[in-house]
Amino acid sequence: MNSLMLNVFKVGIAAALVTGVSACNRSADAGASTDAANTGASADAGVKYAKVVSVNPVRSTVNNPKQVCRDETVTHTAPPRDQHRIAGTAIGAVVGGLVGNQVGGGKGKTLATVAGAVGGGYAGNRIEASRQQGQVTTSVERKCHTVNNTSSKIVGYDVSYVYNGVTRTVRMDHDPGDRVQVQEGVTAVSDAH
Repeated sequence: MNSLMLNVFKVGIAAALVTGVSACNRSADAGASTDAANTGASADAGVKYAKVVSVNPVRSTVNNPKQVCRDETVTHTAPPRDQHRIAGTAIGAVVGGLVGNQVGGGKGKTLATVAGAVGGGYAGNRIEASRQQGQVTTSVERKCHTVNNTSSKIVGYDVSYVYNGVTRTVRMDHDPGDRVQVQEGVTAVSDAH
């Protein structure tokens, strides 16, 4: 008899535990529905959703430098071959000396020859300077420079959502819309429109 009463007592305790656990699960589900209504999370046929509060695109900027070239006409002036005008000075001195030698006689002739050589050298130098020009040449040169060509593209979205009164953020590869599906452990898994 004691054994029978002990078994009945055990069955009663087991029934009370099962009833208590069922009631606890129902109240947890009701609390989740109430929380879902208050926080924007919802549950449709066992699938849980959280309300999206913000979506921020994540951008990546890429620089693709490229070289731009164009042809330019460039003028070069070469220096004259006789920069010191030695030829003009020498020819002028010889001519001046010859002319000076024709003037006067004796020591005056020598003095006139020297003066004619000096004056002729100076005159020859100035004449060559006025006629002397550098050789001008033109050529086409290719000039290049680098231009930065930047582009930006969206590589993901930082999504903030509210689930059970807690705001969380997750990076997704797409814009989820106004709600995201969550799994146990509170992880956003996909979009839900």
